[in-house]
Amino acid sequence: MSESTPGTVAQFPPLAGPPLLGLHEMELNFGPQHPSTHGVLRLVLKVDGERIVSARPDVGYLHRGTEKLFETETFPMVIPHTDRMDYVAAATNNHAYCLVVEKLLGVEVPKRAQYIRVLLDEMQRISSHVLWLATAAIDLGAITPFFYTFRDREVILDLFEEYCGARLTLNCMRIGGLPVDLTPGWLEKVRAFTEPFEKCIDEYEDLLTENRIWKERTVGIAVLDEKRCIEWGVTGPVLRAAGKAWDIRRALPYEVYPELEFDIPVGKNADTYDRYLVRVAEIRQSRRIVLQCLDWLEKNPGTEIRGKVPRVIKPPAGEAYACVEAPKGELGFHLVASGGNKPYRLHVRPPSFINLQALPEMAQGHLVGDLVAVIGTIDIVLGEVDR
Repeated sequence: MSESTPGTVAQFPPLAGPPLLGLHEMELNFGPQHPSTHGVLRLVLKVDGERIVSARPDVGYLHRGTEKLFETETFPMVIPHTDRMDYVAAATNNHAYCLVVEKLLGVEVPKRAQYIRVLLDEMQRISSHVLWLATAAIDLGAITPFFYTFRDREVILDLFEEYCGARLTLNCMRIGGLPVDLTPGWLEKVRAFTEPFEKCIDEYEDLLTENRIWKERTVGIAVLDEKRCIEWGVTGPVLRAAGKAWDIRRALPYEVYPELEFDIPVGKNADTYDRYLVRVAEIRQSRRIVLQCLDWLEKNPGTEIRGKVPRVIKPPAGEAYACVEAPKGELGFHLVASGGNKPYRLHVRPPSFINLQALPEMAQGHLVGDLVAVIGTIDIVLGEVDR
C-alpha cells in the first residue's frame, strides 16, 4: 500500500482470490426456510437486485457418517439406519438395502413377501408424493391442499403403524423377506382406503391443476431438460417431467413389478408444473399397483414370507449393486463384502443428494421469490443429502 498524503487517496493493490462482485451484485444467505433445514442446508446466493446470478448449496450436518457407521453393524442391524436416510420413504430404503444383500447372498424371496414389499413401497410412494404436494403448496402460499393431503396421508401412516409399529421410520423389511406377516383385517383396511382414493386425487387436481396462481408460480420455473438431467445424473419425477420414461421398476425390474400393469407418466416442458403433474399421475399409478397387489394377496393367504436365510448372515466375499425406484428417484446400494458378518464397504446412491447438484443451474436467472419453488420442485430430504 502506498502512503497517502493530505488531499490524495491511498492506492491499494488488487486483492488475491476470486473476483469481487459486480457493481450491482450482492451475496445473500438464503434459508433455512423450513424447520427441517436448520443446519443442514443453506444456499449462498449472488443476486443482482431480485435476479439470481448464482446459487451454491452449502450442505450441513444431520446423519453425517452413516456409510462409515454401516461398517460397524452386522448385516441385519444396518436396516434401521436406512430408515433414517429418507425418513419419509423408509420402506424403499429398507427394500434397496435388503435387495443388495440378498443379491450377494443368493437368497430367493418368497412370492408373497415380494407382493407385500411392493405394496408397502407403493403406499410409501403415495405418502411421500402427497407430503411433497402439501409442503410445496404451502411454500407457495396455498394452505388448503395441506388439509386434503394430510387427511389421506394419516390413513396410510396408521396402516403402517398397525403393520410394523412405526409411522415414519418403518423398519418393515428383513433380509430374505419380511419380519412378520400381515395382521388380520389389514388388507381389508388397505382396500377400504385405496378404492375411493381416486376421488381424493381428483380433489388435489381440482385445487391446483388449473389454479391460475399455482400455474403462474410453477410454469416455466426451474426448467432442466432431458439432456441436462442425464448429464447431472438426475432421476425420478424430475427426469420423467423432462420427457424421459426412465423408471427402475421397468428399466431394471425387481420383485414382482414385471407381473404388474402400470404406466410411466412423463412430461414435456421439464418445469416445476410438469413435475407436479408427473407426481400426481404417479400417485394414480401407485394406487393401481396397490389394488393389483391386494387382489393377489387375497387369493394367496398364509404362504411363506421369508426365504431360507442363515442364522448368521455372512455373504460371500464380493460386491454387488441393487437399486429401487424410490419416490425421489434411483436409490441404490453398492455393497462390498469380505466374507464377514458386517459390510466391508457400503455406499449409497441417494436421489436427493444427486438431484440437488442441479439446483444452481435450475435457479440461475430466476427471481429470489421463485427460489422456494425451485428447491421444492426437487423434493429433497436432507437426511439422505448429507448421509
